Amino acid sequence: MTDIQKQPIPEEVGGGPSVAPADPPPYQTGPDQMQPPPPYPYGSTVYSTYPPVAAAYGPDPTPPVYPAYPPYPPGQGGHVADNLPPEGNMAYTGTSTHCVVTLQLLVTFSVVCVFTFSETVKTAVQSNIWVYISSYIIFMVVAMCLSVCSSFSRLHPWNLISLQLVTLSLSYMVGTVASFHNTTSVVIAMGATLVISFTIIIFSAQTRVDFTICNGIIIILAVDLLMFGFFSIFYYSSMLQILYGCLGALLYSLFLAVDCQLVMGREKYSLNPEEYVFGALIIYLDIIMIFLYILMILGGSSNN
Repeated sequence: MTDIQKQPIPEEVGGGPSVAPADPPPYQTGPDQMQPPPPYPYGSTVYSTYPPVAAAYGPDPTPPVYPAYPPYPPGQGGHVADNLPPEGNMAYTGTSTHCVVTLQLLVTFSVVCVFTFSETVKTAVQSNIWVYISSYIIFMVVAMCLSVCSSFSRLHPWNLISLQLVTLSLSYMVGTVASFHNTTSVVIAMGATLVISFTIIIFSAQTRVDFTICNGIIIILAVDLLMFGFFSIFYYSSMLQILYGCLGALLYSLFLAVDCQLVMGREKYSLNPEEYVFGALIIYLDIIMIFLYILMILGGSSNN
């Protein structure tokens, strides 16, 4: 002990003879032996040799409280997926988009079947071309609004109403085009479109290849295909029609792969989760264009 510990304690504070306190017993830190230190006389400095309270009695048994996950930044549409984390948000968006596209395709192919199998409806549709032109105007105006105005595509429920108008108008247009082809060609085109679209969607969902970085290349190919179709007007032939249909179906298959990855948000570029209506629109248009180009191939082959 030091000289300070051996000094006598004053009588007025209950001191006694100058006796140094004994060394404290070894402190036990086991889980079954955690006892508080014994009392020592006033003025003793033995307590300073004991470990801190936190080290003596172990860590605080209270579990840590972690902050809640911050909600996804809300947008103008007030979508229900705004309260999900980013990973769950994109999964929710992909599921919603594919469900909407499935309903759109059911409506479109149902109209195509009615316009193809019913001779009465086929005759009425082919004799009223002004309805086709009206549907084309409605489709172009509403589709451009959904594509260009991002605030409008997020505004619920007007975005869903606009998507329904696009679906109905394009369904009438596709049904009118299909009414000029024979039933066998239409059925084969529908089956081939569904198989191709389903295969591309599954492949885009599980592949590690990033198609979203190929947007520039695909746009260049689209311009080339447009110019090829323009010059084909002056040199029309059945073989040229088949070639143009094959190139068009291949190009829009690439577009479908890119748009699926944009909606799923797995790669470098992705859509905003609130733009699920715009995502459904572009995937729907890709599938319909594949159907029309396949129908063009079958129509050209039947003319040979």
